[in-house]
Amino acid sequence: MTSEKSQKTVSLVLGSGGARGLAHIGVIDWLEKNDFKIESISGCSIGALVGGIYAAGKLDDFESWVRQITKIDVFKLLDLSWDKSGLVKGDKLFDTLRDLVGDVAIEDLPISYTAVATDVSVEKEVWMNSGKLFDAIRASISLPLLFTPFRYEGVELIDGGVLNPVPIAPTFNDQTDLTVAVNLGGRVDKKSEPTASEDSSEQERSPLIEKVSSFVKGFKDSTVNNVGKDWGAYDIANQAFDTMQGAIARQKLAAYPADYLIEIPRNACGIIDFDCAAEMIELGYKSAEESLGKIIGEI
Repeated sequence: MTSEKSQKTVSLVLGSGGARGLAHIGVIDWLEKNDFKIESISGCSIGALVGGIYAAGKLDDFESWVRQITKIDVFKLLDLSWDKSGLVKGDKLFDTLRDLVGDVAIEDLPISYTAVATDVSVEKEVWMNSGKLFDAIRASISLPLLFTPFRYEGVELIDGGVLNPVPIAPTFNDQTDLTVAVNLGGRVDKKSEPTASEDSSEQERSPLIEKVSSFVKGFKDSTVNNVGKDWGAYDIANQAFDTMQGAIARQKLAAYPADYLIEIPRNACGIIDFDCAAEMIELGYKSAEESLGKIIGEI
């Protein structure tokens, strides 16, 4: 076993990308099993969530919970908002996470932690490294169209991935041995693409669409049809957002490269496919091994 003094210290940068971010768990697991010591975390959206829970020492509990989540569970955690600024309030999800992790202050975390959100009114990133952990995470995870914006210290904030999907800048002054970044907007893996013979109309609808349908079941068929059209538009907007984030991430990483980069294909799973936890965690572990395995013993 490597002694603590000989462990290589890591600044870990965890990117945004919805349920694909469960791959972050696998990356963290690989780092720990290979005697890297994570001393700093910067994350946005799902990266802020997984990174914050890890910093709070509750990642094992979170992993056990998320591995058991089914599509029905996802459906139950989505509390619809009738606010035009977003489809989901997020109260149920974050109440569940607080029960699991506790209401922790960032200042009390044993490692350095920064969650990144976006203030669109002034077109700037907001770095949150103090205050309540779950307030910072909730602001960072406010994906446009899906979650309602979150009011943080008097400012309406949305997903940090809008401006910086892989937020390396908060780690610039870290005194660690290396920076490892995880980009969830990697190039499309064609092996994961659906075949031409698949009929998309027969594919299982997402839990969120199912929830919308349950709310409108009692209404006229025309109303249901209109909701379906709206969700088709949402899916297109979400794909466009993923594509935009991928492009921004490549530009940011080219300008400010990490020492080591792990990339997860942006089509690895859908944005709310949290029932794919086992597959995503395994993908994160394997991707870390592929990207970092060769450096063991060299640094």
